[in-house]
Amino acid sequence: MRWSFQLARIAGIDVKIHATFFLLLAWFGYVHYRAGGASAAVMGVVFVCLVFVCVLLHEFGHALAARRYGIKTPDITLLPIGGVARLEKMPDNPFQEVVVALAGPAVNVVIAFLLWAVLGLAGNMPDLMMLQEAHIPLPVKLLFVNITLVIFNLIPAFPMDGGRILRALLAMRMDYARATHIAATTGQVIAVGFLFVGLTGNPMFILIAVFVFFGAQNEAAFADLKSASTGMRVATAMVTQYQALPVSATCNEAVEALLRTSQHDFPIIDEADQVCGVLTRDDLIVALRKSGPETPVADVMRVDVPSVHYAMHFDRAFAVMQESGSPALPVLDSAGRLIGLFTTENVGELMMVKSALDKNRRGGPHRLALPPPLPTR
Repeated sequence: MRWSFQLARIAGIDVKIHATFFLLLAWFGYVHYRAGGASAAVMGVVFVCLVFVCVLLHEFGHALAARRYGIKTPDITLLPIGGVARLEKMPDNPFQEVVVALAGPAVNVVIAFLLWAVLGLAGNMPDLMMLQEAHIPLPVKLLFVNITLVIFNLIPAFPMDGGRILRALLAMRMDYARATHIAATTGQVIAVGFLFVGLTGNPMFILIAVFVFFGAQNEAAFADLKSASTGMRVATAMVTQYQALPVSATCNEAVEALLRTSQHDFPIIDEADQVCGVLTRDDLIVALRKSGPETPVADVMRVDVPSVHYAMHFDRAFAVMQESGSPALPVLDSAGRLIGLFTTENVGELMMVKSALDKNRRGGPHRLALPPPLPTR
């Protein structure tokens, strides 16, 4: 995720924090400073940090549960609206998806129970009336925050845990894509409710409504893609007729290739024919405006673009593309050599063709002529 940087690495998972998170800290510090001075500002910032420690533990609950089923989590990113554990994929087994989804809220239940036990032993057993007090003890605040996190995350709306649980329960009785659409529609209806609540005076609910609505929409779209691409590999959708540019090329040479071919994005290779980056059309245009046509492509190309293996599952490669933010990924064979490009444009065209053939089944059996798998070299 862009504008994020690594904070730590725990249990083999990169913990990242988004730059906008500091805006949240600044806002809480400012509000508390206005209310009670410097000491109140410090306590406000400390409270927010502790809340996000609970959020981080929640995400680790998901990650460690997924690891039990052989699913890795490359990183967890903290955002102002919560945390995101980037699992390589969700489990295909609905029961396993329920376990992974429940693992996060279960962590908050454990934290809340421990805080409740500590407060009880100290003789400070909290009650709901304490929420009306001006100065609420920090442990009591954290207790109620964790209870709120459990309740909020179990609301049956994508992309929250409750939405995934609902989808998994439905998927036990029906097609995965249909189950996702029902869960996504439920989430969008709930998002509209959040929007109305936000319009009555709580702007935070407007942000949550937008997050839930579009999160549900994206989940439904990805489910359609996954359903349509079942069994497909990267080799099915990759571009095999492409032009690569040497790392010594200039933007002027890239422009010539752009105009001469129908290609929008170019893999950049070094003297050993190894991929060292990708030059996108958008980045090329920006470079032409800022520094001119003689700019080396090495100064413009994206060097953090991941490559994919030609035998990788289609939906997994598409998820990698989304995470990278690059419109094209280099495709490598088993020897690490460049053999194609996996692009958003080609993916879209393939899905349109496959969808058209699926809708025309009444006219007789149709079979999409897919290229045979490439041999392992």
